[in-house]
Amino acid sequence: MISSDNSDTVGTTDSSQPDTAPRSDAATGPAPTAEAVEAVRDCARRARAAVDSLARADAATIDTALRGIAETLLARADEVLKANQEDVAAAEAGGMPAATIDRLRLDPTRLESIATQLQTLAAVEPEPTSRWVRDLPGDLRLEEHRRPIGVVGANFEARPNVVVDIASQLLKSRNAGVLRTGSAAIRSATALIDHVIAPALQTAGLNPEAIQLVRIPGRDTAAALVAQPDLIRLVILRGSGESTRRLAETAARHGVRVLAHAEGGGVLYVDRAADAATVTKVIEASLDRLGVCNRLNLLLLHKDIAEERLPSILEQLTGLGIKASLPPHPHPRGHEWALDEGNEATVTIDTVSGPLEAAQIANTETSGLAATILTEDPEAARTFLEAYHGTAALWNATTRLVDGFKMLAVPETGINVDQVPGPRGPVTFHDLFLRQYVVVPRAAASDRH
Repeated sequence: MISSDNSDTVGTTDSSQPDTAPRSDAATGPAPTAEAVEAVRDCARRARAAVDSLARADAATIDTALRGIAETLLARADEVLKANQEDVAAAEAGGMPAATIDRLRLDPTRLESIATQLQTLAAVEPEPTSRWVRDLPGDLRLEEHRRPIGVVGANFEARPNVVVDIASQLLKSRNAGVLRTGSAAIRSATALIDHVIAPALQTAGLNPEAIQLVRIPGRDTAAALVAQPDLIRLVILRGSGESTRRLAETAARHGVRVLAHAEGGGVLYVDRAADAATVTKVIEASLDRLGVCNRLNLLLLHKDIAEERLPSILEQLTGLGIKASLPPHPHPRGHEWALDEGNEATVTIDTVSGPLEAAQIANTETSGLAATILTEDPEAARTFLEAYHGTAALWNATTRLVDGFKMLAVPETGINVDQVPGPRGPVTFHDLFLRQYVVVPRAAASDRH
């Protein structure tokens, strides 16, 4: 039996819209200040004024803008990196954990990677704006059209690369945006908007105010962002589970829809038929970064091999600078270590009776982001893959693959783990549209197509 005595710790508003400010209550906390509400509404109004510019643009213009952002990012790298260095220095002086600073930090290699992703996105064929569904009686034709949402909000953690990820997905789907990042990244985000994104949009002939950044630091602006249904129809929420859940509750009270990426944590089940080399390779690949949602969080071992395999796994984890939380656990089994400041370098380990129990634990005790089975037994793999209900199920592969660019070859706005119809898994520009049914005379449809 695996056991340990460890004690790891788990870590006023626009007068014309009097009802847009969040109400203060026990669930959502104090209402945001008038300054925060007005800052968000001003950004939203500016973004809304740019909606037509994007809606009228053809695919070539949008892709030119994306390529322009990539080129400008590299051309203005010095300004972006200078702003980022100031953010990092302030974070270090404030005692921010190393894993969080890793998410905050930019360097020339990361900028090159972002630029490459933008060039790749620009080369992706856009979604067709309409498709034939069926012919109707009376010589009519039913079509399904894709329409932009309009203005989309986004609240996300202090990760400068996410500014570009989300902005690029909004632009590719012809949506304007209001972005709000963690205060620790505000200098970096401002540099990216002012020196990279806005100039590239203007050069491409698009409204440079299509992507707005809320520049007032503090959490008030997050609460205000999800409470403007007249201006912002949808808000993408990323970040720590508790704060994201509170924002989602506030949004629901105000009639604002959200795509929430509140929780993560990858599950790795080592079956009794797992290849030892594969186990070593996948564990290492799953822990290359500790502050990300798709890293290894919970490692489950088949009980028949636990005694044999555990020593080598613990040795590998120690070599990677990771401590193991062994049973009895002083925390929930699915506790997400990436969100536990100061304890990010931890993996929970437990034993199970087989692939079915492993999948059931992943379904009921974790976020449902992703789970993988390591085995050479196809029947065990089939049992696990069919039983697991999360956004991504994998066989002999790391959960780090559950990422927009790695999995779908385009950046993502976040990973949605909802258990209801709608975008699920990595959310990309393919998902950011409204469906509209259009009925036209069949002859007119032929003329138009």
